[in-house]
Amino acid sequence: MSKFIDRPRYLCTMGGAVATLNALPRTISILHAAAGCGGNFTNALNGAAGYLGSSYCAGQALPSSNIYEKDIVFGGEERLEEQIASTLEVVDGDLYFVVTGCMVDIIGDDAVAVANRFRQAGKPVLAAETGGFKGNSYQGYDIVLSKLFRDFVTSNPVKEEKTVNLFGLVPVQDVFWKGNLQVLKALIQKLGYQVNTFFGEGETLENLKSAAAARLNIVVSDVSGVEPAKVFEEVHGVPYVIAPLPIGPTGTEEFLRTVGKALDIPGQELGKIIAGEKKCYYDYLVRLADVYNDLDFQRYSVVVADANYASALTKFLADDLGWLPELVVITDDLEEAEQESVRKRFQGLYGVEPQVIFDTDTASVGKHFSKAWPRNRNNRYFDSFSPAFVFGSSLEKDFADTLGAAHLSVAYPISNRVVLDRAYAGYSGALRLTEDVLGILVSNR
Repeated sequence: MSKFIDRPRYLCTMGGAVATLNALPRTISILHAAAGCGGNFTNALNGAAGYLGSSYCAGQALPSSNIYEKDIVFGGEERLEEQIASTLEVVDGDLYFVVTGCMVDIIGDDAVAVANRFRQAGKPVLAAETGGFKGNSYQGYDIVLSKLFRDFVTSNPVKEEKTVNLFGLVPVQDVFWKGNLQVLKALIQKLGYQVNTFFGEGETLENLKSAAAARLNIVVSDVSGVEPAKVFEEVHGVPYVIAPLPIGPTGTEEFLRTVGKALDIPGQELGKIIAGEKKCYYDYLVRLADVYNDLDFQRYSVVVADANYASALTKFLADDLGWLPELVVITDDLEEAEQESVRKRFQGLYGVEPQVIFDTDTASVGKHFSKAWPRNRNNRYFDSFSPAFVFGSSLEKDFADTLGAAHLSVAYPISNRVVLDRAYAGYSGALRLTEDVLGILVSNR
C-alpha cells in the first residue's frame, strides 16, 4: 500500500548528504544531478534550519553537472568528469565530494569510478551514490560518513588512549547540532579525553583524517551514525558505544555513565564529575523553585520530534522538569528493529507512561492526540488537556493553537526562530531549554 506524507520533515538522501558535507570544513559538494535538485533543497537546508544560511561554496553556489535529456539518454559520466575538473580548477577546497541524484543512479552512471580516476591522479575527490529514492536526510548522513570512514580516514593501528570520536547528530536535521556537539565535547573533556566531533566548532579535516587513532567512537543516537560506526570498527578496529542525546541532569548522568563505563573510568572519579555538574545545574535551577510552584508552571505536554529529541525531551520533561508528557510522536521513518531500540528509551520515566507513536505524517498528529486524549476524557467539566505545551517543529504551531497550548520549535523544520550557537544538550543545554520554555509561559504577563 502506498504511503503518503503530508509536509515531510526531512530532505531526500542527496539533500542530507549535502547538508552533512556543508558542515565539514573546506569540503566542496559536487552535485551530479539535474539543475533543479540543488536549488530545490537550498531553501530547505537554509531557511528551515533556524535560518542557518549557507556556508562556503554552498547554497546557490553548489557546483553541479546540471545534466539534461542528452545525458540521460547517452550517459552523464563525461559531463561529470568535466564538472569535477572545472571545480578543482575554480573552487578552493581541501576535499571534493560527488553526490548523485535519482536520475543518474537510475541510468547507471558510475560516479564513484569517475571520482576514483581523479583520486588516482592525486586529487582529493570522493563520491557516493545518494539517489533520493534511497531514503532521506538521515541515510544521506550515514552514506557520507561511511564513505569518509572507509576512504578518507587514514588507517592507524596505534591508538591514542585519551582520544575519542563523537558523532550521530545529523547536521541541519538537528538544527542545534553545532552547539550540542560543543556541549558534549566539553563534558567528555572533563573526563580527561580529547574529542573529535568532525562537524563542531574548531574542527578541521585533519581531525577527521586522523580519527582512526581514537580509542572509542561515541554514537549520540540509536539510529543515525550506527552503520558508519560499524564501518569504522570493521575498517579501523575502533569499537563504538551508543549513548543517545542527553538533555538535563537525569539523561546527562546516564550519558556520562555509559561513556565512562566504555572508557573504564573509575566510578568514584566519574561520580565526582557528575556531582559537580549537578551542583552547578541546581544552583541555577533552585532560584525558580518558589515561582515554579506559586505560578503553577507544570504543564501537560505533547512532543513531536525525531528519535533523538523525542526521547531526550520526554525524559527531561518527566524526570527533571516535573511535567506530564502524554503523547510522543516520533517522526523518523524507522525499521521495526530501530523503533524497538528507540521505544526502550521511554521505559522507566518517573510517574508517567506517555503514548509513543511512530508516524512521519504531519497531518496525523492531531488524530493521534484525539485518540490518546479524547475531548475532556468524555467529561464535561474536568480533566481537560490544560494547561498544555507542545514541543515540535514549526509545523506543530497550528496544532498547538487548536489546543490553546504554548509551543516551542525544537525539531526540524524550524522557520519561526533564529538559531546560532543554541544548545539543548547536557546540563547547560537544559538550563537554556528551561529558560526558553518558561520564558514563553511568562512572555504575555
